[in-house]
Amino acid sequence: MMFDEALPCGAAGPAARPVFAVRPAGLAALLATLPPLAQAYLSAAGFAAARQELVLLPGEGGVSGAVFGLGSDPSPLLYGDLPYRLPAGGPWRLVPADGDSGAAVLGYCLGAYRFRTFKAPAREAAQLALDAPLPAALRTAAAVWMVRDLINTPANLLGPSELADVATALAARHGAVAMRVEGEALARDYPAVHAVGMGSSRPPVVAGFSWRGSTATDASPLIALCGKGVVFDTGGYDIKPADGMIKMKKDMGGAASVLGIARVLMEADLPVRLLVRVGCVENSISGHAMRPSDIIRTRRGLSVEVGNTDAEGRLVLADLLAEASDAGPDLLLDCATLTGAARVALGPDMVTMFANDDGWSERVLAAGVRLHDPLWRLPLWDGYDSWLDSAAADVNNIANKPFAGAVTAALFMRRFVARDVKWIHFDMYAWSDSTRPGKPEGGDAQGLRAFCGAIEAFVTELTSARNQSAI
Repeated sequence: MMFDEALPCGAAGPAARPVFAVRPAGLAALLATLPPLAQAYLSAAGFAAARQELVLLPGEGGVSGAVFGLGSDPSPLLYGDLPYRLPAGGPWRLVPADGDSGAAVLGYCLGAYRFRTFKAPAREAAQLALDAPLPAALRTAAAVWMVRDLINTPANLLGPSELADVATALAARHGAVAMRVEGEALARDYPAVHAVGMGSSRPPVVAGFSWRGSTATDASPLIALCGKGVVFDTGGYDIKPADGMIKMKKDMGGAASVLGIARVLMEADLPVRLLVRVGCVENSISGHAMRPSDIIRTRRGLSVEVGNTDAEGRLVLADLLAEASDAGPDLLLDCATLTGAARVALGPDMVTMFANDDGWSERVLAAGVRLHDPLWRLPLWDGYDSWLDSAAADVNNIANKPFAGAVTAALFMRRFVARDVKWIHFDMYAWSDSTRPGKPEGGDAQGLRAFCGAIEAFVTELTSARNQSAI
């Protein structure tokens, strides 16, 4: 389940028809390489290489090829407009405008995704022929497809146990050492996770694994990844309205994204060590559910007053962050669909990022710009930390003022991270409200490409530094 993605790609053959991607500045040069009939046809059609402009070229067998306009859009996601616009059937071969076949194929594959479990798409995506192996593009596309499948699967089929199963199956697939904690052991070792899950008939689970690359050593960088896996969020006794609950199957998008990131890094066999934890839980309502004003224990030892039962994701992450940061990682990332305030601040398309280290923040932001996977950093503003004070416990899970909700959520979680650990927090929407090039409507893996790109750049820097020191 979730691992055998049928990407629309295969080896190139002589029958593959070309798709020439072109920008306005390169149109004249492209026309000069085409047969006179194609030149005349494009001229008569008024083709100007505008964004998403597509013209099919006639030939003896019907359609001999296509020309696709990119305009000035630099994003590889624009190629995601092609899979369902090109005629299905025989394979197509991408000829990218900027020479980056990997980025073009990645964008194409991301646009070809559809959630197929319950409904077949109106038509199949046009098949793409690859002139050469593109492992980086294909492993990223496959991981994004996996994340999207997880987020799109309804909560009646993906409960806490099933989400934990995905984590342990991913571990087995890559030779990692899996862990799974539930029942009395979970109540003892992850009391905040347990408190969030008490209201559901489906018990909470913490799952994860440890992995190291084939060339990694005990001294290799340790990357810790923690994900919020709330498979459905009613809001608890602070219940959400109906329109606020309709997309809450996506509230495990942080856990899905963490598993996707881990998959990319493991399949790339980077010389790093990974520690992965996902808190799999349902926030439901029953006689056993936590109530407003309850005080709960946490793994860190801090007591938390529950100011709002709908601020449950930060409670799940509190225990995971405490465990992961105590392992002394070189970098700790958590991913969560955490606050509506982040969406108010930045909208649905950008990941809201918090970081306690400027160097790592700059590295991730730079990768996001380079890979067209947008993030924006907000501050861990110490002046708001006192807003989380509680008269009855060490901390409240919500602020006592109605401002800066994303900031105060991050400040709450910071209390559970060891002071000397470099930490990044992604507050994400994990969803596309409408279909756009490379982003079909439904679940999405936001920030995955940026973070993996940052880790790959970090590994390259380390390798270069070691080579220099050895000279």
